[in-house]
Amino acid sequence: MATMATWTKIGRILSSVTHKKPDFLSGSCCNGVVSKNRADPFADIRSFSSSTSAASLDTEVLGSRWVGLKDYEEYRRALYGGITHKALFVDAVGTLVVPSQPMAQIYREIGEKYGVQYSEGEILNRYRRAYEQPWGKSRLRYVDDGRPFWQYIVSSSTGCSDSQYFEELYNYYTTEKAWHLCDPNAEEVFKALRKVGVKLAVVSNFDTRLRPLLRALNCDHWFDAVAVSAEVAAEKPNPTIFLKACELLGVEPEDAVHVGDDRRNDIWGARDAGCDAWLWGSDVYSFKE
Repeated sequence: MATMATWTKIGRILSSVTHKKPDFLSGSCCNGVVSKNRADPFADIRSFSSSTSAASLDTEVLGSRWVGLKDYEEYRRALYGGITHKALFVDAVGTLVVPSQPMAQIYREIGEKYGVQYSEGEILNRYRRAYEQPWGKSRLRYVDDGRPFWQYIVSSSTGCSDSQYFEELYNYYTTEKAWHLCDPNAEEVFKALRKVGVKLAVVSNFDTRLRPLLRALNCDHWFDAVAVSAEVAAEKPNPTIFLKACELLGVEPEDAVHVGDDRRNDIWGARDAGCDAWLWGSDVYSFKE
């Protein structure tokens, strides 16, 4: 068995490792809870010998400041057994859902009847410039329904401040027409995760339209909790929003893994909170992974 000093040293080293998709997964979100190759999520999970693990980890610790990904898997299994994470957090836009049409196309098509004349390319460039600007004296863009922020974005992007145009555009993005799921197998995977006791939460920088949007897409019931920045008053990468998700699910940060598409907001933010984090589109490409 490893000494307490050894485990403390391992913990320090692990905290400095840049986590990538574990090479022991043919992709498996939540470290093997759901596998591509097994119908039963827990079938044939291999047993783990703590003495073998300790020897392997001691070798890595003494021989290098980096611990291999295989050792990281074994380390978590030694501590927690077969289920190495108790909760999965999922980013919303860009991970769980994506716009069904390009933003600039919708801004232009709806805006034509209100006198918008900018091309889609021009709208996109103006949108990007506006979105990157500091928002007042606050770091929070999405407060409550986010209307003041989005009014600024829409008028900056299109040159149109017509309130009727804004309301039509704003309401459009609460409907199922505006969005679709990134992963068509998401429902199957999330049901399997919940069946084996893994808790699920959406963790998103969004305004209060997120909940009705999830209902419109008929996926709100997949999750045990939703931590949305407009309600938490903290936006990723602020670790507060991840800690709030842990609180809502009743898990410790080290028991959760977050999957999102933004390295700064999702990966750095989650790790600052003490959670594991995998980058969507790089570490994992599907929820089955």
